[in-house]
Amino acid sequence: MRALTLLIPFALMTLASTANAEILPEAEVGIKIPMVKKPTTRPFTVAHIPGFKRYYIADGGLAPMGSETEAPYSKSQIHAYDEDGKYVNSSRPGYDNRSIYYNTNTHQLETVTYNISSDLGFAPNSGIFSIHLTESGDLKDSSDEISQFNPAFGDSATIPSYDAEHKRYYAKQAHGNNVFIVDPNSREKIGVITLELDKAGAAHDDVSDSFIAYTAVKGEEFALLDVDHKTVLMFDITGKFVGKSALPKALKLRANNHYTGLGYANQMLFVFHEPEGEFGTYYGFKIQK
Repeated sequence: MRALTLLIPFALMTLASTANAEILPEAEVGIKIPMVKKPTTRPFTVAHIPGFKRYYIADGGLAPMGSETEAPYSKSQIHAYDEDGKYVNSSRPGYDNRSIYYNTNTHQLETVTYNISSDLGFAPNSGIFSIHLTESGDLKDSSDEISQFNPAFGDSATIPSYDAEHKRYYAKQAHGNNVFIVDPNSREKIGVITLELDKAGAAHDDVSDSFIAYTAVKGEEFALLDVDHKTVLMFDITGKFVGKSALPKALKLRANNHYTGLGYANQMLFVFHEPEGEFGTYYGFKIQK
């Protein structure tokens, strides 16, 4: 039987188990964003702000060790593109970005860094931060701290997805099928969702290691990339497998797709296609009607 360990009442979320959308058997390309700059480190997640009609793509990479003359300041950048996939500008706020998203509660572009959990020990610039934008939505180098490290996120490499309705995060854990439920106001996880990977016909080393997308679609809340089978696996809020959406057969996924180059924004799952273009191309796939 599928394991589901909960540490607090989960009533609001189980009410969301009635499907009101349909999974597309074959994913449809909604947008292609060719990278016009070489990623400063590795391309990670994607955010979208409707009011600015902008997509934001974050690179992730560790900061230098630092010295007497240089602070441990990550060289990773964030890049803005418009809704036609055209490049706008880039910024270097100084974070090893893992998850970037638009928070509709705070109306801010926010980033969650590597080692948010302090699993590997505390490091500067670890936590959750808001990225400053101009009035037109262009990126600035400046930012504000929202919170520091929080052990509730578990694995150091997790790429959490944000649930704006319930103001919580879903943090997939590496080398398995567990997703931690994190309330940012708590220092301990408030629940664990165990995904039915076996019923989806997948093993933990077939799928994205640290990222699961939260779709906010009732009954189909989670989307997980099965790299080895070029398929998007869909689960409900309890972890029950509910269907799949096939990616184009011509898409050439690589080992890095297990760890980087993913995202969910504007109702699309984003997958980085490294072989396409000079610096790779992000595909936004529609997986639900």
